[in-house]
Amino acid sequence: MAAPGVYVPRRAVERRIATYVPRDAPPAWDRVAAGVRSLVSQASPGVPYETAELMSVLARLAMFCDGHGITSAAEWLEPTTIDWFLDLGCTAVSSHTRATYRAKLRRLTEAIHGVDGAKPIALSATDTSRPYTTRELAGLWSWARGQPTSALRAGCTQLLALSLGCGLAADEVIALRAGCVRTVSNGVVVVEVIGRRARLVVCRQRWEAVLAELASAAGSGFFFRPNAIRAKNLVSNFLARAHRGPTTPPVKLSRLRDTWIVEHLTAGTPLPVLVAAAGLDGLSSLDRLLPHLPSVGADRAEKHLRDLS
Repeated sequence: MAAPGVYVPRRAVERRIATYVPRDAPPAWDRVAAGVRSLVSQASPGVPYETAELMSVLARLAMFCDGHGITSAAEWLEPTTIDWFLDLGCTAVSSHTRATYRAKLRRLTEAIHGVDGAKPIALSATDTSRPYTTRELAGLWSWARGQPTSALRAGCTQLLALSLGCGLAADEVIALRAGCVRTVSNGVVVVEVIGRRARLVVCRQRWEAVLAELASAAGSGFFFRPNAIRAKNLVSNFLARAHRGPTTPPVKLSRLRDTWIVEHLTAGTPLPVLVAAAGLDGLSSLDRLLPHLPSVGADRAEKHLRDLS
């Protein structure tokens, strides 16, 4: 593609896709080339990146998947597959480069599959993820406690406590075992996250009592929906069945997690502590949340910048 804002004929884009070959292409390229070209051809009209950039990053992902037995192009852009690739297949590149790969792969996925199953639309390079407001959070608490059955009330409350209290993502909630949520000797509630981003997270104080009560009622199996089959859409399917009133905001664990992160940033939680607790690769993944942080007055900014011991 040409520079941003310069029209490039579709025929020229397709020609670049059809003739692209990675530098020093290994034998795996021949096996994945058709799938890579097909996906980029579908996505390129709605993605604000040059064709060569998209081909390069998707080729890396596809060849990584090929080496691990994932041969279906439909599986390459699964969120768990992308995370696996970034965590294990990109150890030789910088955290900034991994963040760039993540952004491009996210745009590819959204352009092909749409956002949360919606009709695909042309996307800009900006991420519009917005944390919940205080009023919306109050509405979500009422939503959880007002569900018509005990199972729905428990599940909704678990999701709020684990995301707003501990910053867990959907896949981490699904994998969480009941024994991984416990109260330690000083009364602090901790959650042991397992999987690729294994870590120990300290629950926010305002959610301690809620999470401790939920943990005491849990059995010995999985914490969230213990009798359900572990599937990647377990959380989204559960939320689709939960009752939601006309004034209840849409419930998304990614937004709940972002809210947790923004509240910590606003409160001044040291970045190394927050990055470790959130299981992030580095600071670059926080960039999209900076516009949602509250502004700081001139006097307070001056104090922060001047009053270092």
